Amino acid sequence: MDKKELKKHEEHHEHKHHDKHHDYKHHEHDCKCHEKHHEHECNCKEHDCKCHEEKPHEKHHEHKHPEPPHEKRIRELEAHIHELEEKNLRTSAEMINFRKRKEEETTRLLKYSNEGLVKELLPVLDNFERAIDMDDDNLEDEVSKFLQGFKMVYCNFVNILNSYEIKEIESLNKPFDPTYHQAVMTERRVGVEPGIVIEVMQKGYMLKDKVIRPAMVKVSE
Repeated sequence: MDKKELKKHEEHHEHKHHDKHHDYKHHEHDCKCHEKHHEHECNCKEHDCKCHEEKPHEKHHEHKHPEPPHEKRIRELEAHIHELEEKNLRTSAEMINFRKRKEEETTRLLKYSNEGLVKELLPVLDNFERAIDMDDDNLEDEVSKFLQGFKMVYCNFVNILNSYEIKEIESLNKPFDPTYHQAVMTERRVGVEPGIVIEVMQKGYMLKDKVIRPAMVKVSE
């Protein structure tokens, strides 16, 4: 092979080597571009995901619409109605209690309506009893004959009082009870236990279930 052909052969070999080197550079550039493009796509996807994730948060902070005026008015009226209903119930309960108290008071007043009159009559009854106690065993003398009329009036008097549930308190030989008795004297008596009523100084009376005058008594020591 002559020199010219040898030189051409070398130039041709160098040219091919240069083309291969250029192809390799170009391929490397394409790979880097592809990687950058892929990285850009990932970043975009990540940005889209973040945006997608932020949507509920943005929705959470979404501005609420104000309540319509008619709905607010309805709620106010319902609350006012509820308040009036409770007030009506309380008023009804108070009226029922007041009516009960008035009925009880009226019943009590009617039950003991004669108390004042009876208290005024009891001293008269006491005087009748004192007069009758003056009688002796001789029923033929003038005093006994005079007291017969007193005894008849006294019996009628007692019957009338009994018809109005006014009764004498039984006290003689009964244990002393401060509810029914008023002790004015005490005396030591043989054979009698302490605290026993041994003498009635003034009779006591009850109007139905109420003591209108306690009995004045002497009590054993």
